[in-house]
Amino acid sequence: MLAVQNVDLFYGAAQALRSVSVSATIGRVTCLLGRNGVGKTSLLRAIVGLQPIASGSIALEDQEISKLPPYERARRGVALVPQGREIFPLLTVKENLETGFAPVGREHKKIPDEVFELFPVLDSMLKRRGGDLSGGQQQQLAIGRALTMRPKLLVLDEPTEGIQPSVIKDIGRAITFLRQRGDMAILLVEQYLEFAHELADDFAVMDRGEVVMSGTRETFDADAVRRHMTV
Repeated sequence: MLAVQNVDLFYGAAQALRSVSVSATIGRVTCLLGRNGVGKTSLLRAIVGLQPIASGSIALEDQEISKLPPYERARRGVALVPQGREIFPLLTVKENLETGFAPVGREHKKIPDEVFELFPVLDSMLKRRGGDLSGGQQQQLAIGRALTMRPKLLVLDEPTEGIQPSVIKDIGRAITFLRQRGDMAILLVEQYLEFAHELADDFAVMDRGEVVMSGTRETFDADAVRRHMTV
């Protein structure tokens, strides 16, 4: 579904990504790990089109997308759950979910039933403003908004950050369900090692703008990964 090859990315004269290559496959969770400031979010911004790359390629279903604007990537099935959630605080929960309609055809302008099956609390809060929800509820709302886009590639940037343990479990169950459904690839950026280890089929570890380790669940060396994640 997603193939990132040898991507370099700069902010002015500072190089944030150095020849980074990662992939994400339908029916699997690829987890991107690393400390703060090593380039994880920069890579996600490059994938969804929020930051231009200097070189390399980004392909979705074997089609190059690195020159496409973000809205065109969304139309092709790329959905981002951003770090910090970034829901619209003055819109209701229902209106927040409906913002996911923007890139889809008329036949899909309905909130999928699975959003409320995965996160029942949202169904009971449709008329409440997004800003009145707790942090965990806002995170569920951000994931629900992304699912409303019917994504082929779901990109989640640290969905457990600042979230209570009960909601982390709900998010883990939701990701497991979406993986098992087998119609999307999931790219998960995470610092919570246990959460990542439990969910990841494939993983890559970043340090100083580079991928320094990668592998599968079977080759996951928690001690080696932890060393890269320790300040």
